[in-house]
Amino acid sequence: MRSIWRRAHRAARGAAKMAWALVDTHHPLLVQIVPMRRCNLACAYCNEYDGVSQPVPLELMRRRLDKLADLGTSMITISGGEPLMHPDLDAMIARMRERGVISSLITNGYYLSRERIERLNEAGLDYLQVSIDNVEPDEVSMKSLRLLEPKLRWLAEHAEFDVNVNSVVGAGIKHPEDALAVARRARELGFTSTVGILHDGHGQLEPLGQKELAVYEELKAFGSRGTARLNAVFQDKLARGESNEWSCRAGARYLYVDEHGTVHYCSQMRGAPGLPLETYNRADIDREYVTKKSCAPYCTINCVQRIAIFDNWRAPQTVRPLPAVPPVPAPPARA
Repeated sequence: MRSIWRRAHRAARGAAKMAWALVDTHHPLLVQIVPMRRCNLACAYCNEYDGVSQPVPLELMRRRLDKLADLGTSMITISGGEPLMHPDLDAMIARMRERGVISSLITNGYYLSRERIERLNEAGLDYLQVSIDNVEPDEVSMKSLRLLEPKLRWLAEHAEFDVNVNSVVGAGIKHPEDALAVARRARELGFTSTVGILHDGHGQLEPLGQKELAVYEELKAFGSRGTARLNAVFQDKLARGESNEWSCRAGARYLYVDEHGTVHYCSQMRGAPGLPLETYNRADIDREYVTKKSCAPYCTINCVQRIAIFDNWRAPQTVRPLPAVPPVPAPPARA
């Protein structure tokens, strides 16, 4: 009964946030924040981790979360690195819920256990995404279905939050057909499933081959839900190597906040606008809302595109971007 009540309450909160997104354009809809750059894995295609950096202190993370809540942020997704390595993750999730923000988490799943899932329930987590790249681990990725199968079963049995399993095609994934097996297993366990098209080091499209395209087309038969369904036209054109005409609202409706507390357009456009979160304000949001991003036509950052659905029908973008600020250098990645 508690799970049913939480699902209904989550749906009501989400509907209210979506309605407010259509009414007011001066607040972020989704913020992805990094409390820890370190990761326990070293996926060959990933440029968002290192092997040595320390977790951001809890009090500093609370201040950043409070700042985002003050900006009116609808949802915050904690990512990394691997966020489950942060010792104070539960307290961050609880803080988001205290401030009325929808809470989300992206993980590779390796640190999930029955006890860890119960702690996420108690903290009030709303959504969790597990990334699985293949059926068997290989030199490209250790995020495999075989190794994570016990974790998925524990989630199906104990999680009171919604679970999505995301698989990928492109950019060096050796067996693209594995995405089909991942999606099937996710649906068998009662989860939603999505597929992403991997990008190069600048967030731009790497065209799919014929085998990858065939897998992508078959995956479409699984169907999508919510904004993922509305975003299908973006994904379809990218899968065919075609550009999209859309208004990227990164820096306004979507923010990427790194471990240093700096606001970027996304994980692949670090340095733009490159401003500190502590001083970020409505003027910054309004400026970036109408700033045209040259990287948009071949962008594969799915979450940014999905957020843009709320505003693609509104005013065109006419402002040139601010000069990019070099991001703070990260510690060296694990060899």
